[in-house]
Amino acid sequence: MEHIVIIGNGISGVTVARHVRKLSDKKITIVSTETDYFFSRTALMYVYMGHMKFEHTQPYENWFWKKNRIDLVKGYVTQVDHPHKKLLLQDGREIAYDKLVVATGSKPSKFGWPGQDLLGVQGMYSKQDLDQLEANAPNNLSCKRAVIVGGGLIGIELAEMLRSRDIPVTFLVRENSFWDGVLPGGESQMINEHILEHHIDLRLGANLGEILADENGRARAVVVQETGEEIPCDMVGLTAGVSPNIDFLRDSGIELGRGVKVNRYLETNIEDIYAIGDCAEQHTAIGNRRPIEAVWYTGRMMGEALAQTLCGKKREYRPGHWFNSAKFLDIEYQTYGWVFSERGMKENERHFHWRHAKEKICITVAFDTANNQFLGINTFGIRMRHRCFDRWLTEKRSVDHVMEHLRDANFDPEFYAQYEAEIVAKFNSELGRDITPRKKSWKRIFTTA
Repeated sequence: MEHIVIIGNGISGVTVARHVRKLSDKKITIVSTETDYFFSRTALMYVYMGHMKFEHTQPYENWFWKKNRIDLVKGYVTQVDHPHKKLLLQDGREIAYDKLVVATGSKPSKFGWPGQDLLGVQGMYSKQDLDQLEANAPNNLSCKRAVIVGGGLIGIELAEMLRSRDIPVTFLVRENSFWDGVLPGGESQMINEHILEHHIDLRLGANLGEILADENGRARAVVVQETGEEIPCDMVGLTAGVSPNIDFLRDSGIELGRGVKVNRYLETNIEDIYAIGDCAEQHTAIGNRRPIEAVWYTGRMMGEALAQTLCGKKREYRPGHWFNSAKFLDIEYQTYGWVFSERGMKENERHFHWRHAKEKICITVAFDTANNQFLGINTFGIRMRHRCFDRWLTEKRSVDHVMEHLRDANFDPEFYAQYEAEIVAKFNSELGRDITPRKKSWKRIFTTA
C-alpha cells in the first residue's frame, strides 16, 4: 500500500490528508512537533483572551484521526533522505515514505536585531508561542509594558491580546502609516485612528534599534533606532512578518529559494516530493500573487489540489481570484480581487473610496480607467458576499455594474445597516455617473451567488 507522509499538521497538511482519505485507501502519516492534534491557528489569540480553551480550537475530535486511518507522529524531522525515501527524526526514529508532502508552514522572521534572543522576546505564531506568552505576559503586574515590533496582521492581533489583559502596549511600525504597503491611504489612516482609540501607543516611522537586557538576561527595554529613545518593557513581540520554516531542508537536495521551490502542480525538483502552504514558493508567481503566500485560504486550496494529484488525478494549482479576510481589533476586513496601495497601483488603476462619517466603516473599489473593468474591492466593517465578487471578477464586469448591483453582495441585510445608497451617490458625484442602485434580488443571490 502506498504510504503518503506529510510533514506539518497545519491547515495545508491536514487538508491534503483529509482529501486523500476521501479519494483513496492509501496509508497516511502526519508528522508534527508542534501539537498532538490539528488546531485552528487563527483561534490562538482567543485562548489567551479567555474566549475559549485550547481544546476548543481543535476542529476534530481526537478519535477522528484513528477512525479515518490517519496516523499521527509527534516528532521533529531533522533530515529528508530522498535517495532512500525516508525521514530521520531527532529522536532517532526513521519513517519510510512513497510520497512526501512538506507542509511545515512559517516561523517568525528575525532580522539580526541585537538582543532578539533574550528572555521575554518572542513571536506569536505557534502553540509554543502562546504558552510562552502566558509566561512572559500573564497579567499587567508581571508585565508592566510590552513592545510590539512590526505592523502586520500578527502584530495587531498580539496588541489586541495584550490589551485584553490591560497590559500597556507600544507598537513600533516602520511604515509611515499602518500596513500602507498593502492598504490604500484612506483605509490605512482609519486603522491608525482605530489603534489609537484602543489606547495603544502607536509609533509610526519607528524601527527597532536594539533590545536591552537586565542582569538576568531578560529584555528590560527597547531602543528606537531613529531617536535613540529607550522604552522600558518586560516583553517584546517580534511580529515583522514570517518566513518559510525550511531550515531542516538546507542540505537535502530539494531546491530552495526563500521557500521550497514548486511548479504549478506543487512538485519539487525531487520526484515524489511536494510542498504546500506557507513554506511553498512558486518558481513563477501566479498573476498578481506573490510566489509565497502565507495565507490560510491558500494552504487549504493547495491541499485540495495536491490530494487529487496524489490520487492519480493530476491537477494544477489554480487559486482563482485573490481573496482574504482579517480583523483589525473591532473592524472586520475583506478583500476580493486586487486593490493595491497607492505605491503599488498598476497602470490605469483608479480607486473609489467611501468612508462613513461617524463609524469605522469604509470601502475601496479598484477599476481600470481604460475599459472601466472592476478589479477588486476592500471592505472594512461591512460584510460582503464572496461569491458575488468572484462572479463579477470572472465575468469581467464593469465597475458601474458592480455599483448598480452592490446590494446583492450585502451579506447580512437584516442585521447590518444599508449604506449602498450613500456609497453609490458619492460614486456618481465623484465620477460623473448616473447609476441607480437596483433593489436586492433574493432569487439572484440564492441561485447564482
